[in-house]
Amino acid sequence: MAFWEVTVLPLRAVQAVFSIIVLGLTAYIVDATTGPWYSWSPDSVNFMLFTSVWTLLAVAYLVLAPARFPAAAHKYAIAGVEAVTMIFWFAAWVAVAALWGDIGCGSRSGVCGAGTAAIVFGAFIWLAFVATTIIAALHVHRTARNDTTAPPQMQGV
Repeated sequence: MAFWEVTVLPLRAVQAVFSIIVLGLTAYIVDATTGPWYSWSPDSVNFMLFTSVWTLLAVAYLVLAPARFPAAAHKYAIAGVEAVTMIFWFAAWVAVAALWGDIGCGSRSGVCGAGTAAIVFGAFIWLAFVATTIIAALHVHRTARNDTTAPPQMQGV
């Protein structure tokens, strides 16, 4: 059993847990910056909130489809979901980091601290998706063109 075959499930767990953490942090920021008489919720934070929800759905697909619904686990679909999610996380954490730099937010408590933590967790999730995207891309590259099965390390997860 190869190294990458052993590491996919723990990476999925990291992706899901960190995404839940970012979901809570960004929901806090959106709530703190939105009120009955004002609404400043930054677009980049809103996008990171969306990306967290998207990731939970994507991880559910990436774990369940190969194991329970092999017909839905086409190798190109898995590679596509991996790549799109990786791009979403890169865009999300970079956009929030740029915003935090522009408004002078550091690692102070409250909204600034929550945003800083969301940036750090977002970067780690992005790295996890870089790894799993590479694994999926290698599977697509190494298998025959008409072999549409999911990567073996992602089956039965």
